[in-house]
Amino acid sequence: MPPSPAGSPTLIGSVQRALRLLEAASDHPHGAAAKQLARRAQLPLSTTYHLLRTLVHERYLRRDQGLYVPGDATLNLGRPAEAGSDPSHWLTEVAHDLDAAVYHALYVDGEVRLTHAVDGPSHAKVEESVPFGASAHAHAIGQCLLGQLDEASRREHLDRYPPFPLTRHTVTEPETVLSRLARARRGEPVHETEEYAMGSVCAAVPITVGAVPSTIAISLPSTESHRLHRTAQQLKARSERTLISLAFTVTG
Repeated sequence: MPPSPAGSPTLIGSVQRALRLLEAASDHPHGAAAKQLARRAQLPLSTTYHLLRTLVHERYLRRDQGLYVPGDATLNLGRPAEAGSDPSHWLTEVAHDLDAAVYHALYVDGEVRLTHAVDGPSHAKVEESVPFGASAHAHAIGQCLLGQLDEASRREHLDRYPPFPLTRHTVTEPETVLSRLARARRGEPVHETEEYAMGSVCAAVPITVGAVPSTIAISLPSTESHRLHRTAQQLKARSERTLISLAFTVTG
């Protein structure tokens, strides 16, 4: 996972770099120096020191005689989730707070995999009339996941799953789909309006953890499309605040 391009720093990028440091530290259970971790995570030493201070403060790492070792919070992430830390519980809370259906999905082994879908208090999740895995071009979840791939991988996916119309709004020209994916702003929500199902709008926030693209998404009835942008930004802020713990539990 390369560092974020210069000029486009985001909170997601900071979390990605922190996760790379945690991965590096996990390779050295008896401790590693900051310079070792910086080389292993391919990060500048100054950035590494800044992130290490934060990770030590949050107990994901601890400093022992100049070496950094996994801390209590990191060790807890590998334990079976308690009821209060169940990802379904987190998603249900978000669905309630945002009054929207909420989804989590991954892109694994070339396939879109929906792992969770939670009804909102007023709005049910979108019926999967066509499998999400075969229709990534048509919904925000799939567009968000494909947007995290390189161009060759996107083309390969569309070769396996050629775009087809689900509604009159569905974009079916492969080059147009690819162009739209290329224009997506790094780290920003992807929006979709009645491309997968008439009467529904959707937005998805990209979350890349290691080599696994993933996303948290919401859907609303099209009669509430005026809420979509604001609610997507709220989802982005909510997911950023809890991304580290969510990354280790939801993807498990």
